[in-house]
Amino acid sequence: MTTSVPVGDFGQATVGKHYPWYVRTIFWLQRRKYGRELEPARLWGRAPKAFLALTLLYRSLDRKSSPINAALRSLITVRISQINWCAFCIDLNSATAIERHVAPQKLAELPRFLHSAQFSAKEKVALSYAEAATITGSGVDNELRQQLRSYFDDDAIVELTALIAFQNLSSKFNAALDVPAQGFCERPTL
Repeated sequence: MTTSVPVGDFGQATVGKHYPWYVRTIFWLQRRKYGRELEPARLWGRAPKAFLALTLLYRSLDRKSSPINAALRSLITVRISQINWCAFCIDLNSATAIERHVAPQKLAELPRFLHSAQFSAKEKVALSYAEAATITGSGVDNELRQQLRSYFDDDAIVELTALIAFQNLSSKFNAALDVPAQGFCERPTL
């Protein structure tokens, strides 16, 4: 018999739940890195195969050999999280950005990146692309695509787009289920 410990409408933890070995391995890795399991992992763990695929996708995008540098990847994930009002994602992605040497002042300026001297032209183009792809009704126009090509080759643009799509999936999932921040980082202003 499985008993749930409730958090919101979905349950924080499931006592006695028998997860496949690969889900238990992901939980173990999270406990090792963060000192605890992440709330979204507990939710995704209810769909083990999707959770495994999602984890593998993220790991393939967030790797040292990515054509998109780590700090820029973090800025993009935080900005998409802000747009999608995902408290958990803002918290965790901001902490990751700081680990990747993104200054807290730069994170605070992120909602105003286009008008901030803290961001390079390359960062502004990538963040503009992330916003255009994220905000419903906005869309990516040919001018923005041309600006992207002045900083990124085709492979990097595909990877950047995949990262944007992944973060939209993640932050919309967490926001819809009202996953709270777990206190990894002080949230920058939205």
